[in-house]
Amino acid sequence: MLEARHLRVLRAVATTGSYSAAARELGCTQPAVSQQMRSLEQSAGTPLLYRAGRETRLTEAGEALVRHGATVLASLTAAEEEVAAIAGLRAGRVRLVSFPSASSTLVPGAVAALRAEHPGTRVSLVEAEPPRSVELLRAGECDVALAFRYPDTAAPDAAEWADLVVRPLLTDRLVGLVPDGHSLAGAPSVPFAQLAGEPWIAGCPRCRRHLEEVCEAAGFTPRIDFATDDYPAVVGLVGAGLGVAVLPELAVESVRPRGARTVAVTPEVRREVVALTLPDLARVPVVAATLEHLASVAAGGPAEPPTPG
Repeated sequence: MLEARHLRVLRAVATTGSYSAAARELGCTQPAVSQQMRSLEQSAGTPLLYRAGRETRLTEAGEALVRHGATVLASLTAAEEEVAAIAGLRAGRVRLVSFPSASSTLVPGAVAALRAEHPGTRVSLVEAEPPRSVELLRAGECDVALAFRYPDTAAPDAAEWADLVVRPLLTDRLVGLVPDGHSLAGAPSVPFAQLAGEPWIAGCPRCRRHLEEVCEAAGFTPRIDFATDDYPAVVGLVGAGLGVAVLPELAVESVRPRGARTVAVTPEVRREVVALTLPDLARVPVVAATLEHLASVAAGGPAEPPTPG
């Protein structure tokens, strides 16, 4: 018979690549991990792991069990949290995964409001860009993932979030970033085609692909000299006169652009920013409250609920 504790151990071994590393992650001993894996393989009736050099890897059956086990564990987490809420416990846990510009703009106000409303709530935050953040959600590694996508992309995937609960937060406009002394620094708006000969500083992989699509639609391929996921680094590189960039307004809001100036770009480009969770987790009160506070902050609402009286 398959047990949730065995599935958690299998996931830890698959993630870390060894029994000893899994034991450290789970806070138990290596023999305990080995024993639970033997019990799980006996229940499954087939090998789930094999050695490849110094690394422990999943068999095809092990991969299937980890894949389905993620859904099982997420459902169990949802059940535990919902039962605790029904029992009247003033406690809960929300694990957030967010991309950096949302971490510094949307998350702080939402978490502050959540803590004020539910003082016993524990909140953790890990940063990851989509699609990695969405993968973590589906794997049961978080409860809420903040993500974004570009609706105007050349090949939008309509099914990308079809299995998830999607809470729209805002539409984030992209703006150009040029050095202060650039000839276009004072322009009211700049067509992408006018930036064809410029060196570019690109952002995260998803943003980079979208930049290439937009530039190619404008008739040129951007010459990307630098690529970094760090928005302050993008601003610093532009401010040093090393190239131009396009950034979401959320990112510009979270960084002081020294030596750089924002300009409107045409055609206008926007990205859709959302909060995602699993259908089972959406019914957990503290997860639902987190989504509400994120939406309130995104809409420009109060960072904290009003004080009674």
